[in-house]
Amino acid sequence: MQNLYQEVNTLDHRAVEKFALSEAIMMEHAALSMAQWIQARFERNTSILIVCGSGNNGADGRILARQLEGDYRISFDHQSDLHYDVIVDALFGSGLNRPLDSATRALLDILNASDAFKIACDVPTGLFADGTLDPHAFKADLTITMGALKRSLFSDTAKEYVGKIHVANLGISRSRYEIPSPWQLLDPSDLSLPMRTQTSTHKGSYGHLALVCGEKIGASVIAGSAALRFGTGLVTLLSNENVHIPYDLMQSHSLPSTSTAIALGMGLGSEFCDDELTCLLDNTLPLVLDADIFYHPMFLKLLHRGGVVLTPHPKEFTQILRICGIADITIQTLQNDRFRYVEQFCTAFPNAILLLKGANVIIGQYERYFINPHGTAALAKGGSGDVLSGLIGALLAQGYTPLDAALQSSLAHTLAAQKFDKNNYALTPFDLIERISAL
Repeated sequence: MQNLYQEVNTLDHRAVEKFALSEAIMMEHAALSMAQWIQARFERNTSILIVCGSGNNGADGRILARQLEGDYRISFDHQSDLHYDVIVDALFGSGLNRPLDSATRALLDILNASDAFKIACDVPTGLFADGTLDPHAFKADLTITMGALKRSLFSDTAKEYVGKIHVANLGISRSRYEIPSPWQLLDPSDLSLPMRTQTSTHKGSYGHLALVCGEKIGASVIAGSAALRFGTGLVTLLSNENVHIPYDLMQSHSLPSTSTAIALGMGLGSEFCDDELTCLLDNTLPLVLDADIFYHPMFLKLLHRGGVVLTPHPKEFTQILRICGIADITIQTLQNDRFRYVEQFCTAFPNAILLLKGANVIIGQYERYFINPHGTAALAKGGSGDVLSGLIGALLAQGYTPLDAALQSSLAHTLAAQKFDKNNYALTPFDLIERISAL
């Protein structure tokens, strides 16, 4: 995992005071990191346009120009007829705290129209600290951010604009420059699969997930199949009527006594009356909740029990915020400030684990927050969320803590999608489930 920060000025000041670094030294190293990246990937005499502002970000750009001049064709004049191979945006960086003026927007439109390889210095111009974007923001292929990772780089709206992200060294190890942060970025290396290390075991050793099967049976079948693929020893679909399901899933009209976790909400509809659901949930088993249950009158009560993982998409999260009395907002308002509303919910309900779906998944519990940036457009398909709920249910059933179940399942979900080697529009839930076994 890597630390994420809303701002790094505090870290810069700490580096100056504690390690006797100067602002000039840190700028020199910031530019050197950019220069080294360019030198490793572009041949000498490559044409490079560096667009500089008046602040520290612009200073980084001017130092970069000095370091590259002589080996590369450097220009600051975007009006010339030179065809640029590389464009470096060093206009504002993370210090931008006001709307862009019309001249800057016009310049960014010109830069974005170029087919050059585009590098943003620190953050793309037009990306604000809260993760919101000016509609004319610089669209980078690569962002070289200074010293540490900024949280704004991982907002949903930023994902189309930041490209790949590289952290520039400021003349001090990140382990010394950084301090603990409540926000963390999940890395692929954080994935820990539910491998079976003991040989003398049986199916009951790996938990029993009870999955409430509602009106849309397919959602339950997808979730149940994902759970079975992710290591659960037994999966039972709870239904009022006998339904056709795969042979490797079981079916019951009542909660099995051996159940170790419950999944509820996916495809639920109005299949179960309130009394039936109350009876099913009259226990202390860990829960993963999704979809229809967020609109059910009993949802607020479920929030107050321990061991609950919520997996809403943005529309469902606005419903949760509304019925919890936290905020009555539109989906767009949420998407513009996902970080703040996640923090508000997790503060109000410290025992619940929230997994907010999106281009970058946010997982939170009280004062701990995690971002999973590894999702792809292939996951924008009906049933992908049911797979995720099944994975979480599988780990809850196997005894994982609710937070660990959410973190590991989210990583497995996104990394499995990355393994899909066909056209990204073609991924189906069962393709995704199949690739869980290849992680």
